[in-house]
Amino acid sequence: MAFTIKKVGVIGSGQMGNGIAHVAALGGFAVVLNDVSADRLKSAMATINGNLSRQLAKKIITEDQRKQALANITATEKLEGLADCDLVIETAVEKEEVKRKIFHDLCATLKPEAIIASNTSSISITRLAASTDRPERFIGIHFMNPVPLMELVELIRGIATDDATFETAKAFVGQLGKQIAVSEDFPAFIVNRILLPMINEAIYTLYEGVGNVEAIDAAMKLGAHHPMGPLELADFIGLDTCLSIMQVLHEGLADSKYRPCPLLVKYVEAGWLGRKTSRGFYDYRGEKPVPTR
Repeated sequence: MAFTIKKVGVIGSGQMGNGIAHVAALGGFAVVLNDVSADRLKSAMATINGNLSRQLAKKIITEDQRKQALANITATEKLEGLADCDLVIETAVEKEEVKRKIFHDLCATLKPEAIIASNTSSISITRLAASTDRPERFIGIHFMNPVPLMELVELIRGIATDDATFETAKAFVGQLGKQIAVSEDFPAFIVNRILLPMINEAIYTLYEGVGNVEAIDAAMKLGAHHPMGPLELADFIGLDTCLSIMQVLHEGLADSKYRPCPLLVKYVEAGWLGRKTSRGFYDYRGEKPVPTR
């Protein structure tokens, strides 16, 4: 029997967090967006407003829907602000120790019947659930980036996730107008189990001198009809996130085919993380992106 979700908390106001807040608010839910930084929350609200305005300009939503969605969102710097939420979705950095600390602190303030979800793209839901006081009410709800545009959401049950939690998560995602793919709790789930090794192989192709950045991206866009080249996509995802997912795959499956490319490691060590730092496989500091290799 599914629970009724009325109020949704989102922890983290970055690209994924503000995207989830956007679609949940547009779906009619009351949303509490949490971040430790007031500046990041202010920036997130500006991003949400801008994205809603773009949807309005394209006649995807009405002006009344835009206004109501913004009115549905409350920002808070304290986890206590999530105390009365029915569902809380964590979107923090892809580091297990960070997520586990958040869940430990969250459980102290959250009502007992509330469901906790992680937007993790690769980490074990079973292990994350074990850091909470309610593993049966814990589930993976993995949105794709950018959230307002991408149709798919992966649902991942941990070993303890009960049927009511799963059915509630399914109903919630359906109310957002998204499609569901159910994945078993294996490293990186479905999408990233397939996508990230492809990106990693593209980086190896660059590292070994098979082709340059432009040639590799053009080959996949024009030769395989991918909307973005793999190196362009890596920059969009964030090279630190790509590396974290490859490390989870390599450690979790113990197969050398998932070894992160040394060039990916080098770029992350340099702080060249892609679009968010203005440099990755492309340099974004000028009028148009320029390949860095």
